[in-house]
Amino acid sequence: MQEQFLHFLWQYQYFEQQNLQTTQAESLEILEIGKHNSNEGADFEQTLLRIGNMEWQGDIEIHWKSSDWNKHKHHQNPRYNRVILHIVWENDVEDVFREDGTPLPTLELKKRVNPDLLEKYKYLQDSSYKIPCRKVVSHIEHLYWFLMLDKALAHRLEQKAQKVEQIWLACQKNWEETTYRLLAQAFGFKINADAFLRLAEQLPLKILLKHSTDLLQMEALIFGQAGFLEDDTEVEDEYFVRLQKEYRFLKAKYELHSLKSSEWNFAKLRPANFPTLRLAQFAQIIHQHINLFSVFLYAEQYKTLEKILLVEPSDYWKTHVVFGKTSKGVFYKLGKVSFENIVINMLVPLLVLYAQKNNKQDAMDKALRFLQAIKAEENYITREWQELGIKAQHAADSQALIEQYNYFCMEKKCLSCVIGAEILKNKK
Repeated sequence: MQEQFLHFLWQYQYFEQQNLQTTQAESLEILEIGKHNSNEGADFEQTLLRIGNMEWQGDIEIHWKSSDWNKHKHHQNPRYNRVILHIVWENDVEDVFREDGTPLPTLELKKRVNPDLLEKYKYLQDSSYKIPCRKVVSHIEHLYWFLMLDKALAHRLEQKAQKVEQIWLACQKNWEETTYRLLAQAFGFKINADAFLRLAEQLPLKILLKHSTDLLQMEALIFGQAGFLEDDTEVEDEYFVRLQKEYRFLKAKYELHSLKSSEWNFAKLRPANFPTLRLAQFAQIIHQHINLFSVFLYAEQYKTLEKILLVEPSDYWKTHVVFGKTSKGVFYKLGKVSFENIVINMLVPLLVLYAQKNNKQDAMDKALRFLQAIKAEENYITREWQELGIKAQHAADSQALIEQYNYFCMEKKCLSCVIGAEILKNKK
């Protein structure tokens, strides 16, 4: 049994409240349940209670057994002197004390909870299904499905925005540099994401800005910093030689240190996904939109994103995927799936973080519009939800269902789930 269940009982007050008494036989009246604290410290803060004839304002700590108070060493921590009530399932010791030596009132819930509620909770926790409520979710009103999707999507966007924030902070809160690094990372997709990000870190946008009007010089900087223009590379190719010559000069000018070509992964990739071709596409986008963040920020239509990202690389890369070897039939633009992946995993989280940091609801609304303009993803997770009657209408829904499955269902966080909570509350 988890303490989270007791948090749920207290937050929704799902226990018998008539003639409430502490284990010390003092009358107890709940005036305000307080706010749940997800940070270090007591479980609930700003609680208001009447114990006996006196009103108390402070914190609440929740444990499965009373003895857990000492086991967790709260009796030695002055932070817990603000606790005014200890809520437990089972009171297994006579008294516990705060660090200042004062006794702590305790409320035992074991005999005050409806057995059906406990049975439902055990059912969900013991379920062998990856979606624990699989057998009963169809009986829940569809309103709660929509609420579930909203909560799961909000959680997913928040988690992604936190990852973007790490790069934003590393860029000294420069939005243009942040966008540049994020786009680089996105162009690496899963296999080459780290290499692309290291490239952007070692080739600051401010250097590319100085050469924004010359695509050849930008490509020389990008391919050179990626490690593909080393002097010992044996390629007899006019374009390669020109890039190499440009890079030698620029490398010395800016005192640059490049990656190694061995850091890039070509194995098991289709030619259209080779990192060399991705670098050429990336170079063209930066060449055309050196102030990329501003472009994204003021783009109102989804079609505008296609014009920005679905660019043609320089002529050489229309017939090559690596240096020195021509290729026929190469689809040299980003594919639709790759484009949508960048919007979902790079652009939308960027807009969400910008909206949070600047209190810009229009940026948040735009991020949601972009998600809703993309067709719902299809994978084993969305198919499993569809079997239960929950069909994703667009990428906002599919992103929510993926988060619901991975974060809430697989981890059995049913008490934090809208549908899980409704199943417990529902008397049917």
